Amino acid sequence: MNRRMVCHTVGLIVLLEAVLMLPSLVTSLIYKNSCIQAFIWSILIALLLGGAMVAVARPRTKVLYAKEGFAITSLAWLFVSLVGALPFFLSKQIPNFIDAFFETVSGFTTTGASILNDVTALDKGLLFWRSFTHWVGGMGVLVFLMVFLSSFSDRTIHIIRAEMPGPTVGKLLPKVKDTAKILYIIYLVMTALLVIALLLSKMPLFDSLIHAFGTAGTGGFGIYSDSAASLTAAQQWIIAIGMLLFGINFNLYYLILIRRFRSAIRSTELWVYFGLVASAVTLCCINLSNVYHNISDLIRHSFFQVSSIVTTTGFSTVDFNLWPNLSKTVLLLLMFFGACAGSTAGGFKISRVILLFKNCGAEFRHLLHPRSINVLRFEGKSVESETRKSVTGYLALYTLCFFIIFFLVSFDSFDIETNFSAVAACFNNIGPGLGGVGPMSNYAAYSGFSKIMLSLAMLLGRLEIWPIIMTLVPSTWRGWRA
Repeated sequence: MNRRMVCHTVGLIVLLEAVLMLPSLVTSLIYKNSCIQAFIWSILIALLLGGAMVAVARPRTKVLYAKEGFAITSLAWLFVSLVGALPFFLSKQIPNFIDAFFETVSGFTTTGASILNDVTALDKGLLFWRSFTHWVGGMGVLVFLMVFLSSFSDRTIHIIRAEMPGPTVGKLLPKVKDTAKILYIIYLVMTALLVIALLLSKMPLFDSLIHAFGTAGTGGFGIYSDSAASLTAAQQWIIAIGMLLFGINFNLYYLILIRRFRSAIRSTELWVYFGLVASAVTLCCINLSNVYHNISDLIRHSFFQVSSIVTTTGFSTVDFNLWPNLSKTVLLLLMFFGACAGSTAGGFKISRVILLFKNCGAEFRHLLHPRSINVLRFEGKSVESETRKSVTGYLALYTLCFFIIFFLVSFDSFDIETNFSAVAACFNNIGPGLGGVGPMSNYAAYSGFSKIMLSLAMLLGRLEIWPIIMTLVPSTWRGWRA
């Protein structure tokens, strides 16, 4: 284990976080908020901590392997969450550090779960930081760092694979840094277009930025207590379509940029994703026809909530906790599906679901014809046995971690629906659940222990379990040092 490189890189991430706090500090200065000193102290602490880590742990070699990638990713996300909680805590607007940590983890993991009873009571600077963490965490803080630093070796593909969601991650270009740059350019341009669209809908600039950050990062933090319910119909449509677009694999946008339209359009995952959304919206519309008599409201609310849940964003235009059981069941199932791999969305991912079904089909054919050779193909390519095993293994680990956290959270005196959906919403980085953690409620009533467990669930869901598990295994830290 190249421990010096791990510590050095995490230190760079903490230093980067100090820089990322500057826009929130400027916002606080513009609006003359009381949290100005909290941001100044937080930036100073981040500079001191990150600077000390970088100075003390100067690596003799910058070689990285898979285990360093896992360790860097999990520790970096833990540190950015701890440091990112400081503005909330030092300003005393979230006086409990566990609550501040929960809110920050929820932001960076693009979950959108909150402990705030009245979000409008936060200063504008804190509201900006709270939503900006969505935007940074959406594509990944380590990917963001690689865009600006040339000191990383090309083995940093291990970091991208550890941080980016999905069963497999490859390079769009020969150099990892160029891949990271392409991803962030696409991300930045799409976010800018979303801000412009919201401005054209007569939404104020500050509000447009906040909602764009939440939509692009598929996070769901807003500035109103009713989420997106008070927005105009046009603004709700813009956000709903935006959520759907950010749930698409960013590799497909790159293929469109280089004019490989056929390769992008032929994506199996893309069509299954659209088909799942269309089917869910249709079911909800049929089931809610007696609830919303205006056809435009019926389609808009159904499409918005389906788009929000399947992309794990968590915005809401209505209290879907009051919807009929069939519609709530549809949304609960979508919590586990998630959107496409390589997007900013959380969840299990459509690609894994497809591979699981294809794997089941291959096993069925093998039972009928034991001597036959079944080649499993996905997106026009044969799927290696290692990928098939990793998907099955991930499902087993996902299920095990989910129910362990569900059991631990159940010590709090809430009903099964609330606890189950709370863990599902946090593990799949969605935010609102059902019952006591519905779209018009929050997680404030949970105990400190449960909030820590749910924070862990958010991190496990965002990093897709393996980086954190591998970091906690003692054998990962044994062996070669530099």
